[in-house]
Parts: sequence; C-alpha cells; structure tokens
Amino acid sequence: MENLSNISVIRDVLSRHGFSFSKGLGQNFLINPTVCPRMAEMGNAQPGWGMIEIGAGVGVLTAELAQRADKVVCIEIDSRLLPILDETLAEYDNIKIVNQDVLKVDLHKLIAEEFPNMPVAVCANLPYYITSPIIMNLLESRLPISSLTVMVQKEAAQRICAMPGSREVGAVSIAVRYYCEPKVLFQVSRGSFMPAPDVDSTVIRLDIRKQPTVDVKREEDFFRVVKAAFSQRRKTLSNTLSSGLSMNKTQIAELLERAGIASNLRAEQLSMQQFADIANALNP
Repeated sequence: MENLSNISVIRDVLSRHGFSFSKGLGQNFLINPTVCPRMAEMGNAQPGWGMIEIGAGVGVLTAELAQRADKVVCIEIDSRLLPILDETLAEYDNIKIVNQDVLKVDLHKLIAEEFPNMPVAVCANLPYYITSPIIMNLLESRLPISSLTVMVQKEAAQRICAMPGSREVGAVSIAVRYYCEPKVLFQVSRGSFMPAPDVDSTVIRLDIRKQPTVDVKREEDFFRVVKAAFSQRRKTLSNTLSSGLSMNKTQIAELLERAGIASNLRAEQLSMQQFADIANALNP
C-alpha cells in the first residue's frame, strides 16, 4: 500500500477497520514520511540481515525495514492492528507479525527460529510509557543482536545517552553504557505523529559491545551500587550507598576507601570504572 505516511490514507484505513487509538498502549503513529526511511537506513536494515520491530502501528517502519532487509519480525501487542497490517503490508512476503507482549516473548528462541545464521538488529518506535523496561530487557537478555535503533521521548534519549560525569547522567545511563555504546542519531518533532504527543522524540542507536564496558566480579553488585548511588541524587555517596546497600556509615567509609573513592562525591560525578571499583570492593 502506498502513502502509509499520508494522514488521509491512515485515517481511511483506521476508520474502515473501526480502530481507535489506545492511550494505555502509548499509540502515536508516524506520519512524517522522512523519518522511517532514515531509521531503517541507520538501523542496520540491509540485505542479508534480519530485523526485529517492536510495535508496528500501521506498518510504516515495517515496510521500510522489509524493503531493505531479508526478513522482518514485528512484535505487536494490539490484536486490533492485525487486520490493518494484513492490508497495509500485503505486498511483502518477508514480514511476520507476532501478536504478543515483547516483555513476555522468548526472544532467544524467536531469533534462533526466524533468523538462523543471520545478523540481527532491532529497530522500533517505542511507546514512551515502557521505554526503559523494554530497552533494559533486551540488553539484560544478552540477545545475539548487533544494535538497537529506537525512537524514544527526547528527555529519555538524553538520559539514556548521557555521559558518566555529566549532570544528565542517571542509573539507566550507566546501565545502558555497561552493555553498549549509545549514540543520538536525529530529532523528531511531535508534529510527526498522529495523534501528536506532548513532547518531541529522538532516534538513538545502541551498538552492543562484545564485552561489557568495565570488568566486574559480580554484575549484580555493579547494578546494586549504581541503583543505590542514584537513589537520592542530591546526597553524597556516603549517604546514598549506606541506605541503598543497607550498610552503616563506617562500613561504607571502609568500602569507599578500598575503592579509592572520596565519600563526599555524588553519583553523577563518578566514571564507569569508579562504579565498578566500588562494586568490586564489596567482595575484595
């Protein structure tokens, strides 16, 4: 189907199928014709590759991925969109729609079955309300994928891609950077969607590292330290770690001394390596 970015075409298709937007599912469909081709091109959609999309909408990005990659598997939670996608994507024979919640799908099994011996990447316009859980689930699962190219809320993109040591950095910034190299690709205005959200969006790419950014003895300790350190941003490490790790001030002072880190620093001032040093000092 042509002109899937044309607002009149989209309204006609949705109307014929009696579709109404769900705020609960964070549905905002792209109507800017320049965005999806750029996402597909910059998101590793190319011959010989398999692509995973999360949330198809009316299939605008899905079609762009299918034109470039060998196969596309789209995980769409809203069953009301299935007959619409049957119509809008009818010309493509390399697309499979999986009607499930991405957080409940066995993605290792899906990749093994759908993309045998193929490099795989994720490309998606993520719902704002569940951006971080989806990204962290994909990263923590250690899937055999090369990258995640996702459109997210502008502020979320700033947090996800923030450099350690900057004012914008948070626990999600450190967690993401542990697994991958994040990069801002381009901005997308709120007027590019139907219905238009209240905020602008940003497309980012997370290139998966073969090895984590830092060497830690126990990953669970590293993420415990990161979560505790950012739990009260305005307080010093002495206070946040004491509360977050359930250790008294004397124990925290000894921990930070072993790690070679001043107790009056705040989480946003630490490097990736310093977080790793604290985690490793938990079990000297």
